[in-house]
Amino acid sequence: MSRLVTPASIDAAPASARPLLEAVKKQIGSVPNLFRLVANSPAALEGYLGMSGALAKGSLPAPTRERIALAVAQINDCGYCLSAHSYMGKNLAKLSEAEIAANRHGSSLDPKADAAVRFAVKVVRERGHVSDADVQAVRMAGYDDAQIVEIVQHVALNTWTNYVNSVAQTEIDFPAAQALAA
Repeated sequence: MSRLVTPASIDAAPASARPLLEAVKKQIGSVPNLFRLVANSPAALEGYLGMSGALAKGSLPAPTRERIALAVAQINDCGYCLSAHSYMGKNLAKLSEAEIAANRHGSSLDPKADAAVRFAVKVVRERGHVSDADVQAVRMAGYDDAQIVEIVQHVALNTWTNYVNSVAQTEIDFPAAQALAA
């Protein structure tokens, strides 16, 4: 059970959050618990949706974004986000089970995406204080400065959702991610 209130329906959410939740429902067909939980603060929901929407229009492909989300959620031990991104990675980004496992281990089977995931992991573990060599490695894999900024922004966004879900102990409404094999 969640430690913070998760409105049971769109109608139970604060009035100013309802149009935002309706838009989520229209876009993805349902309103996962994360969105209803964050709706407790319409300002936080608006900020989250705004950043998510803007990044979706960025230059990183959806599979790379999911790979980063999986790596960050694993480091931050967020069961909700691991479950959500394992589901979305498999069903929307078409990532294989082996790729999802690699992402959770902080890498990728795709050479270019591997550089992005490894860089994202460095950003999390070093709290942004990456080395010149770390930046050079992601550049050498073909990422430009705009994409490097987007990788960092995805780390920040996913860290925020990891923290919100961990604080709230959000009830998982996706197939639960399995424990990661060593």
